[in-house]
Amino acid sequence: MRPFRMVPARRLARAATITLLLGMVPLFGGTPSASAAQPTRCSDDPTARLSTVPTPENVLGFPLGAGQERVVTNDEVRTYLGAVDRASNRVVTGVMTTSVLGQPLPYAVVSNERHVRPAALREIADDVRDLRDPRRTSARTAARTAKDSPAIVWVTANVHGGEKSGADAALKTLYELAAGLSCAVAQRNDNLVTIIVPTQNPDGRDATRRQNEFGFDLNRDWFARTQQETDGKLELLRRYPPQVFIDAHEMGGRQYFFPPNADPIHHEIAGEAVDWINRIGEANKAGFGFNGACDDTAFTECYFNYDTYDMFFMGYGDTVPTTGFGAAGMTYEKGSASAVADRVQQQFHTQWSTLGWAAANKREVLDGYFDIWTDALAQGRAGTLEPNEVVQPTNEVQFPVPELTIRSYFLLPDRQLADVRQLVERLRRMDVEVYEVQKATRVPTARVFGGRSATNVTVPKGAYWIPMDQPQKHWIQAVMGEDPYVPFPYFYDVSSWSNPLLMGINTIYTGDTVRPRAELVRKVTGGRTGAAWPWGSYTYPLDSAAAAEFTFDLLGRGVPLVRDLTTSTVAIPVAKLSRTVDQLAESLGVTLTPGGRPSGTRLDLPDVGLFQGTGISTTSGSHGEARYVLGKRWGLDLTPVTTADINDNTEAFTGRTVLLVPDGSSATGGLTAAGQANLRDWIGQGHTYLGLRNEGTRVARAAGLTSTTEKTKPADYLVIGSHLRVDVDKDSPVALGRPAEDFEFNNSDPILTPSTTGTNVLTYPTGDTFWANGYTVGADTLKGTAAVVDEPTGAGRAVLFAFNPLFRAYNENGLHLVANALLYPTSPPGARRTPGTDAARASAAAAPVTPDLGGGWRPITIQVAASDLPRTRAIVERFTADAQASEKNGSAYVVIPNPQGLQVDEHPFARDLVRALNAAKVPLRSVVG
Repeated sequence: MRPFRMVPARRLARAATITLLLGMVPLFGGTPSASAAQPTRCSDDPTARLSTVPTPENVLGFPLGAGQERVVTNDEVRTYLGAVDRASNRVVTGVMTTSVLGQPLPYAVVSNERHVRPAALREIADDVRDLRDPRRTSARTAARTAKDSPAIVWVTANVHGGEKSGADAALKTLYELAAGLSCAVAQRNDNLVTIIVPTQNPDGRDATRRQNEFGFDLNRDWFARTQQETDGKLELLRRYPPQVFIDAHEMGGRQYFFPPNADPIHHEIAGEAVDWINRIGEANKAGFGFNGACDDTAFTECYFNYDTYDMFFMGYGDTVPTTGFGAAGMTYEKGSASAVADRVQQQFHTQWSTLGWAAANKREVLDGYFDIWTDALAQGRAGTLEPNEVVQPTNEVQFPVPELTIRSYFLLPDRQLADVRQLVERLRRMDVEVYEVQKATRVPTARVFGGRSATNVTVPKGAYWIPMDQPQKHWIQAVMGEDPYVPFPYFYDVSSWSNPLLMGINTIYTGDTVRPRAELVRKVTGGRTGAAWPWGSYTYPLDSAAAAEFTFDLLGRGVPLVRDLTTSTVAIPVAKLSRTVDQLAESLGVTLTPGGRPSGTRLDLPDVGLFQGTGISTTSGSHGEARYVLGKRWGLDLTPVTTADINDNTEAFTGRTVLLVPDGSSATGGLTAAGQANLRDWIGQGHTYLGLRNEGTRVARAAGLTSTTEKTKPADYLVIGSHLRVDVDKDSPVALGRPAEDFEFNNSDPILTPSTTGTNVLTYPTGDTFWANGYTVGADTLKGTAAVVDEPTGAGRAVLFAFNPLFRAYNENGLHLVANALLYPTSPPGARRTPGTDAARASAAAAPVTPDLGGGWRPITIQVAASDLPRTRAIVERFTADAQASEKNGSAYVVIPNPQGLQVDEHPFARDLVRALNAAKVPLRSVVG
């Protein structure tokens, strides 16, 4: 193993000569004399505090940390922040956003009284933002900022609602910074501006639930920022860019984790940030107290490192602050089985130690912060990617980053243009510079997403150009890259999140030096492009998730729409194009083109029933994703439909035009034979059944609605949240507006044999065009299988997705397919299939049900050498008796059922099992959870 992306020696030498200027005060209010301000006067007494700042006991009625017997409520969080703000001239507070249920998400800014004055705070933030762009900031100016300005540190907590102790500790940290008179406090306030966000998920905190009100895990939402809690937080991060970022969590047990992290770490994370993270880890060790490091004698109230918590997926509260903002982003995890007092006190110790390290090393950090962006510019100009490296002493890089040169990405405008523009906005809102091509340009050599290459590609006018020669090079590659190039196969999330693949948009990248004539994009483009005749229409292609959202909004407003079932073009009568509608089209990137008289098939607003019967979780997974996408974004009224409603044929079921069955754990949804007959009859009347992943497809099969069956997955089969190419059969209206080849996301989903009684809308290719990214083993098993099927029954149909098209609401091409299914046109009489169950469907219904080992997620799979299976099995049996083991090609695969669909960081023993295997020195070939 080689050290992780070592900071260049010239920088280390420079850093070694820095004298810690602990009392240095930044410029504020634009006055030159501010840089000469003296350090804050302080006391040698560590217990000295201002009596005017209320203690937690004064306001809450109990202490925080030692002596605390219960956690703080949301109301108490807000009350205490307000009380400290009113009493202290070191604190200002605000609200960064509101939750789904309308609760405010408050924050506090704390520093010395000079820094928190409005003008000074603005200048500090401006100076730090300037460090992120060496094109407009000279090295001399950067050095002066590092000398004179404080660094910005964020302390956040409670992104998972049931993990509460970090929020309480953050309030304790706030009190100490606001009231303390000691030199330790003065050092922190003089050298830092600390942003404290006690709870990122107040709705989840009230419900003691990991997810937010829509069932989203907010610690997977960072790059897509679909949830308002995430979106508001990222806007505040752009306002106050961090150099250090704490994300305080809880886990199972009674131990504590802080970095150094586990592998893998994403290759585009800067070496300076990793160096700071590891050094902060040393400070946390020194300040932790309690039982110190976990070892053979200390099992509880102790800390551990290098385990479980990686920095790979770009949806976490450590990877995004690190990759997108250049910070030392860190996840801290405290065991939830400890007493409240111990949980809060340990969280406080790590927060306080981290602030202490940041204050003592402020100048070095700000110098290094400028270097991160300087290096990014140089790398982008040269087209170089960072290499894959590992941090754990026992690991080696298994998969290096290939020798690629990438100087530019181009988003092509030939299809899915509204989603192209939504991606442009997503990038711009992370300070990526995107340009619209004004004149066609030639790219001599290009790579086309999906593993292909091309020469002499003409990039047309209207394409979007993303040059890598800009400060956000690391972020661009991290979210745009065709593959994330995992160095080491350990996963507790997905292995692909390439934004162009998620959106299914046509994208190329090149190592050529190209400079097209282009203009910087300053706002989203869309809306009306000209004037139509009074008797005419405005048309747009319904070929994207953004266009689908626009369509549902119009239908909800009562706007009459027709759709051409050949071109997927929708027409709006001229009289119905109001200023509001035009502005909505613009905001969504939908271009409205003047057209002739409206003609086509009428679109009707679907009346959707959302199944919440047997096997369905209503607080997480695709049920919540449906409530968010269909309910909030698309504005559809969703009627709950229960198992009893279908079995008894109640109006709650029969009155709907669409029934959506989310993913879940039941193969039948609890439907009786009578309920299954009711379902078939209802579909035969012209209605649509929409089934997602495990439960959605299995309920349909059990009811005799499909001839697909599930293939058994081989022992070594691993598809870890990867993208795969699919062929598209455009004979089905579900495929309207999609290209002949598309990409879909697969997360160890059921493998469906092709239908013999319907249309296989999406299938995995059988030949050389088969392609997958991310981490896959045995993916060839998917060749020729179906990803989406359209099964007719009478005048209706069942549309079945082997995958979850609503996954985290960021799988835009999947969202578009769902919209097409919801807007399915009425079948002409000659195309209708006779209701009833034919032999192929009856045979499928009678087939044995494949065990659902992963719930709404995946089973835990551990790969070791076949020779290590006996001792692996012995260790696994200490945790569970349900594991299944098999051998193939010299490896053994131990599969642990995960019926609740828990991820590793919330699983009751997965983390401890992996640690036990490591302690026993069992070499792990891969770990997937």
